[in-house]
Amino acid sequence: MPSRRRALLVILALALLGLASLLLAVAAGSLSIPAGEIVPALFGAGDGVAAQVVRSLRAPRALAAFACGGLLALSGALMQVLLRNPLADPYVLGISGGASVGALGAMLAGLPLFLVNGGAFAGALAATALVFGLARGDGSWTQTRLLLTGVIVAAGCGALVALILSVAPENRLRGMLFWLMGDLAHAGSPWPALVMLIVGIAAAMPVSRDLNLMARGEPGARALGVPVAGIRSGIYVLASAAAAVAVTTAGAVGFVGLIVPHLVRLALGNDQRVLLPAAVLAGGALLTIADTLARTVLAPQQLPVGVLTALIGVPVFLHFMKTNNGVRHDKFSTNAGAGHGPSLSPNIKGEMGSDTINARQTPAMYTALPCPKTSMAGPNLSCLTP
Repeated sequence: MPSRRRALLVILALALLGLASLLLAVAAGSLSIPAGEIVPALFGAGDGVAAQVVRSLRAPRALAAFACGGLLALSGALMQVLLRNPLADPYVLGISGGASVGALGAMLAGLPLFLVNGGAFAGALAATALVFGLARGDGSWTQTRLLLTGVIVAAGCGALVALILSVAPENRLRGMLFWLMGDLAHAGSPWPALVMLIVGIAAAMPVSRDLNLMARGEPGARALGVPVAGIRSGIYVLASAAAAVAVTTAGAVGFVGLIVPHLVRLALGNDQRVLLPAAVLAGGALLTIADTLARTVLAPQQLPVGVLTALIGVPVFLHFMKTNNGVRHDKFSTNAGAGHGPSLSPNIKGEMGSDTINARQTPAMYTALPCPKTSMAGPNLSCLTP
């Protein structure tokens, strides 16, 4: 777990990177706009071509890109805690597949853009509800059951997408393919994504300490007084809603929700109080930079932004993996026992005040190494080993 100072410095650096990416997105393009004209144009000064381009085209698109990147990274980080799997992403539970079916179905019917976005959002919500309903079954669900249900629903949606593409008129295929690869050219208003991003952060941060405990195993979290069932359901709904809004706005942009939380975790550890805001800032900056490149590299032709996110992210991630020799694989370690999670030592003081937990009275136990508390509030989870 990083120190408080290091965490604050990293978050500040990511915030500056996000701001720089937004300024770059507004300045770069076929019409070059001097840096001195950007801020006045944003605040309504001037009525020339440059000011109109900034206010009407580039600024809304840049904000939409940042918000969607942040939403995908937030959703990915929450999904990875929910499924206790660092390879989970926002699309693993069929959210992207449902949105793709809804959007492509609307395109096939020749509906206007706002109904295409509505179809994407409705499809994402339908897939979310279907997976949640099927996974709950008799009223309870596990990570494995949820994951398998999501994979099956995603496969079914993939088959429907292939069917739509096979019967679509040729003049609509390009738009469909761009949507499937992620495209912010028709993002429209950034406000729905920005509002959802604010709501997502506001809802996730108060339970970030509980997420730290759940990441180590639900039996131990229950023993420490965490309302696991309620938080698990809430996190699923929140992550799904964040991904649904992002996909509706930007199309099926891949890679951001998977790789950004993982990179932040490798750099800062698995403390959700630090990881969640850092992932939002990093995801927003990545997608904003990728979208700027997508519309400028081959200008006036534009590339799908999802292609750029992969081209940027893959080498960065591989380099990070190669140079980071301190990668810890116990953050989402699977349970080796027969249905048992990580274990508690006989005398470990948790988040329930000064109460002492007796391991013999818990369904699962943590094994703790003697270590001091960190400078941040809460138990030092990095000292707990399964």
